[in-house]
Amino acid sequence: MGEIYGLGEITCPSGELVIVDGGHLGMWSGEGSPALVDPGAFGVQEPAVAADVSAATDFVITGPDADSAAHSFDRQPGRTLHDIPASGVERLIELFDLHCREHGLDAVLEACAERVPHRERVRRCVERGGGCFLMHGVPVVALGGVPRDRPLPVLATGNGIVVPVDPSPAVKSVELGEIRVDWARLFFGDADALNAWQHEDPVDGLADVAFWGAAEDEAAAEFAVPDLGEPGEEGVKGWKGLPMPDAMRLAGALFDWKDADLRRRLMVDFRPHSHHWQIMRAVRASPLEAGTVEVGGAHVLCAMTGQGDGWFPVSADLDPTGRLVAVRVSFPA
Repeated sequence: MGEIYGLGEITCPSGELVIVDGGHLGMWSGEGSPALVDPGAFGVQEPAVAADVSAATDFVITGPDADSAAHSFDRQPGRTLHDIPASGVERLIELFDLHCREHGLDAVLEACAERVPHRERVRRCVERGGGCFLMHGVPVVALGGVPRDRPLPVLATGNGIVVPVDPSPAVKSVELGEIRVDWARLFFGDADALNAWQHEDPVDGLADVAFWGAAEDEAAAEFAVPDLGEPGEEGVKGWKGLPMPDAMRLAGALFDWKDADLRRRLMVDFRPHSHHWQIMRAVRASPLEAGTVEVGGAHVLCAMTGQGDGWFPVSADLDPTGRLVAVRVSFPA
């Protein structure tokens, strides 16, 4: 076994743990309907596409052969199909009906009267013994049985990340699902705490503006910009702790200056002081590329994979009684 490193500690007052790509938490609806989340918060800018996403429908598979139909249709985990865009509803129903006829299955795809909030999706996963659901196509792993009354270490091993829960010996491992990582970071956090998560909106009304690239010295001279002075970002230029209107004005001016000459190679990063900014600030300052932040009464953690993007299996180690011993995210060999 390789060397083990402590990445930090999390707390889980609800006893229910969520693991997801931390870059996608702008999608999280908490106890509210996903329809209330602005698609722009997760990168959907085209108005027609945003309207299609906002008008999405959740479906549940019912009938005597519902479990068999859900398994063989194999679109999403379990018997619920979440976040089907309005433009895809008719085609999905046609495909499901055709699938059931071809396989002789007695099952129906029924539209839910209301969208299922992400916090409720976690509860349903926990009731099934832990597992995975999709959030606008992004897989989220959720499980229960996590201690509520003490911090839990998050450890980096040679082949992944593990959250030890109990010292009992594990006798088996159960697959919970796979996390698709697009932002090279993994998030571990309490399901209730995520109700308070602010992904883009600043918690203090402030923001930073950072920039780097081949034209950084020219830009720094043009705008009289100092070094940003953030740990782990030596040499990066920018402004810290500005009121949002001032930060937006300066970021806009930098973009305009860069775009005025195609030879100016510059990356401009606008950073509202959100929970995501807080945790990524800690990640950038850490030699292990991991950081924690307190949100919603719990400590949550984000860690870079060290392997970039990809698919990462998540499993639960269990003792002889079926009690949770550890949660593991495995990295490819």
